Amino acid sequence: MQRKCIDLENEIRGLLRIFGVVLPLRLSRGAFDAAVRETIETDPALSHALLPMLEARAMLFGTFTELDRRAKRAAREDAICRRFMTVPGVGEISALSFKAAVDDPARFMSSRAVGADFRLTPRRFQSGDTDNPGRISHAGDVDVRAALYAAANVMLMRSITWSSLKAWGVRLMKTKGRRRAIVAVVRKIAVVLHRMWADGTDFRLGSEAAA
Repeated sequence: MQRKCIDLENEIRGLLRIFGVVLPLRLSRGAFDAAVRETIETDPALSHALLPMLEARAMLFGTFTELDRRAKRAAREDAICRRFMTVPGVGEISALSFKAAVDDPARFMSSRAVGADFRLTPRRFQSGDTDNPGRISHAGDVDVRAALYAAANVMLMRSITWSSLKAWGVRLMKTKGRRRAIVAVVRKIAVVLHRMWADGTDFRLGSEAAA
């Protein structure tokens, strides 16, 4: 629903640009409808073309908002998801996505195997004496990887809560770059979430000195 809503917004922006109308780049989802209506209300031809698209977008946006509200409520009412959300950066959608994908923590003999299942381990290029790790594989559950990537990005770039995991990621970011550091933290988060689920423990921030 969210993707289709964004597609319609981009289509409306593109049609308006043909007529020399450029909408602000940063418009909240709720303000988009009002901004477009204000722009086209004096032009009958544009109104005739774009109002049906606005109505379709409004229905999609309303449906997305309701589904988003239900999903977040389901996460808050689930004990395991609440435990996952003790990890800085992990929100309702990330917690639900990970729980749904893993389903049963006993499926994995080791927490480290979770990263491999979601294809979070680097691809390897081997030939003779050469063994070079590459970027992560793009196989596996795309939505789970995207949710965990968002969680890692929030932990490193936006969260003010310091932990040993964040400190490790920040140090890695200084030597390997932002993208590689986030991917490495994604793998760590997947391992930590599985271990928390299997052991029934909350996230430990680590010592303040280490952070």
